[in-house]
Amino acid sequence: MAERISGHTELIGLIATPIRHSSSPKMHNEAFAKLGLDYVYLAFEVGTEQLEDTIKGFRAMNIRGSNVSMPNKTVVHKYLDKLSPAAELCGAVNTIVNDNGVLTGHITDGIGYMSALKDAGIDIIGKKMTIVGAGGAATAIQVQAALDGVAEISIFNRKDEFYANAEQTVKKLREKTNCIVNLYDLSDLDKLKEEISTSVILTNATGVGMKPLEGQTYIPDPSFLREDLIVSDIVYSPRETALLKMAKEAGCKKTMNGLGMMLFQGAAAFEMWTGKPMPIEYMKEILDIKY
Repeated sequence: MAERISGHTELIGLIATPIRHSSSPKMHNEAFAKLGLDYVYLAFEVGTEQLEDTIKGFRAMNIRGSNVSMPNKTVVHKYLDKLSPAAELCGAVNTIVNDNGVLTGHITDGIGYMSALKDAGIDIIGKKMTIVGAGGAATAIQVQAALDGVAEISIFNRKDEFYANAEQTVKKLREKTNCIVNLYDLSDLDKLKEEISTSVILTNATGVGMKPLEGQTYIPDPSFLREDLIVSDIVYSPRETALLKMAKEAGCKKTMNGLGMMLFQGAAAFEMWTGKPMPIEYMKEILDIKY
């Protein structure tokens, strides 16, 4: 690393909290090294209280860009100059690109999720999915799934501050796509079980399962699952969440953690910053991604 850093090295950041568990610095720095690109990627513990000052710092230091994760995804747009159409539709940003002082917010989570499914040989186009969550990543997945041709999406979320966001997502998708989209209260366990029973895939798109909620899951017991169900989780640390462990014990035919999504959403951001495609197969080896 020391041999690679020079006075010309450009900085790319990752702002979130908690974030020290992230595999993104390893992924991007390995890709930079593989391609001989003069960039370095660092993680910064930044919450919403420090977010405005952080973005001002990025602008002042002419940092090339940044990834954005929880809890900043749905608020960082307030400090940017422009949003991509997808980010505007999702109401969330996970990638910032700095073009000569103009900061543009993008969202690549949905692309990353759908690309990871395809890479794993999972086809949900024309089928039904049940997804838990209404935050930035969840919304991006819902939007991309609907745009890509998933036939029906059942969204479950607690009646918290994100529920209104989910209501807006449902409204937008009903207006702009042919996807059947419905929103339910996550506390209605009977409805959750019913919707899972008619879905080909169940996805956890929340932070439940990672620290400080490690070992937890919204699914009460294995009776909610079945052998021909695919279960995915956007969490990748730990690699096997409580949900994925339960799915394996229930005999579900396929489980997938969030590493593939992280790789492909990162690849999209990588190309925005550098103009070069990320070496996907090499990165799968480095990150030990197996399906």
